[in-house]
Amino acid sequence: MSKNLFIVVLLLITFSSFSQKSKDGKVFLDSTWNETTEANHKYFRIIKDYYSDKDNYSISDYYKSGKLQMNGTSKYKDRLIKEGQFVYYYENGKKKSLENYVNGLQIGKQYNWYQNGQVKSETENFIDENDHYPNYKIIQFWDSDGNQKIIDGNGEYETKNNEFYEIGKIENGLKHGIWQGAIKSSNLTFQETYDKGKLIKGTSTDSQNIKYEYTAISSMPGPKKGIKHFYQFFGYNFKISNEARNKNIIGRLLLTFNIEGDGSVSEIKVINGLGYGLDQEAIRLVKLYKEWTPAKSRGIGYKVPYTLPISIQ
Repeated sequence: MSKNLFIVVLLLITFSSFSQKSKDGKVFLDSTWNETTEANHKYFRIIKDYYSDKDNYSISDYYKSGKLQMNGTSKYKDRLIKEGQFVYYYENGKKKSLENYVNGLQIGKQYNWYQNGQVKSETENFIDENDHYPNYKIIQFWDSDGNQKIIDGNGEYETKNNEFYEIGKIENGLKHGIWQGAIKSSNLTFQETYDKGKLIKGTSTDSQNIKYEYTAISSMPGPKKGIKHFYQFFGYNFKISNEARNKNIIGRLLLTFNIEGDGSVSEIKVINGLGYGLDQEAIRLVKLYKEWTPAKSRGIGYKVPYTLPISIQ
């Protein structure tokens, strides 16, 4: 092979390698897993083949140190909707948990390990037949000293790490009676009453001794009166520009924005736009619509990203 030909081949290999890498997306995330700047990030996410249109995308999250934190598959590249098996890792490289998802909903068995690699628990996720909400059973559980505390769904469960503490009884795999716990990062304590796995009531107390009552551990964000009400509001108020009307522009818009802990919206972005003033009109109406319910955890609202598809016909 001549020297010139060797250089050309080397350049082609280098270019091909760079092009392959450039197809991946990278997002910086803060401690609450919201998008942030590189200077403030605690984690970062790599989305394989970000610039390709696919049914599913391979997602890998990393600690700031570069150590793998999670890998799995998402149905969307700009919003994590988990699909299939997900594996989580401690920063020391030891496996933390193995979980399974269908359309963002966790199902089936989950296996957990302590940071030293010792087995921690076997749980099972299911949809409750009575209220149709996700729930889980604790089948087996070992404490950090290797003592099995729950055998075939019965015993006392206690978990403790740098961020979270919880203790209570398990009967037939389900929480029962009074449970207590604390979340260090939020300076939050809580007490909850369960009956055969169903939360009857809960009270969380923040660092200012303010109490929050709740009957669900967490709740999803969205329009207060339901998505149908929002689309009715949108359809009634949406104004199509003359240029879009003359060119008969139709199609699907995709917006993302944050629903803040107080129910307000922020950082509205157009992911898939149609132009001709339609994108700006969609943003205007999202800002105008005031009736959003925030995501809540133990009665306290917090910021989450929200994706909204809008069809223009």
